[in-house]
Amino acid sequence: MQYGQRSSLRNRNGGLTVMKNQETIFYVDDNPKSRRLLTSVIRSCGFEVISAGDPIEALSRIRKGCFDLFLLDYQMPHLTGSQLAQKLKRTYPDVPVVLISGVAALPPCELVFVDAHVGRGATLDELLDTMRSLIHSKSTYAQGGLLPSRSAA
Repeated sequence: MQYGQRSSLRNRNGGLTVMKNQETIFYVDDNPKSRRLLTSVIRSCGFEVISAGDPIEALSRIRKGCFDLFLLDYQMPHLTGSQLAQKLKRTYPDVPVVLISGVAALPPCELVFVDAHVGRGATLDELLDTMRSLIHSKSTYAQGGLLPSRSAA
């Protein structure tokens, strides 16, 4: 099964039983401790998490699945999270990108391909709420609804 692929099982009567869909987060962070900790927290909140340790690994693995959200660390080797977001948005323009960083604010030029920045001072609940909101907005749009304007965020 590919990353992010929705699974189903055959029930006793031969019918198809669809399992509960889990939103799949692709998380890229070069800090292994941070990656393990945040992956564990996000999974405990009901998300499926696929992670990569650097942007180059992420770009090679991204072709193997479908994802509901990209969660990217800002400061990484080879490419910043902003640069990785630009590459991801070229291929997956409808998948929201959340950039996490150790600074409270980033210059606007770093956020062009990012749907939300969660920086220093933000709580874990704020990060999770942001992720849920972006995924919900994406699914509402896919079902024929309208996405809220970015200025409203």
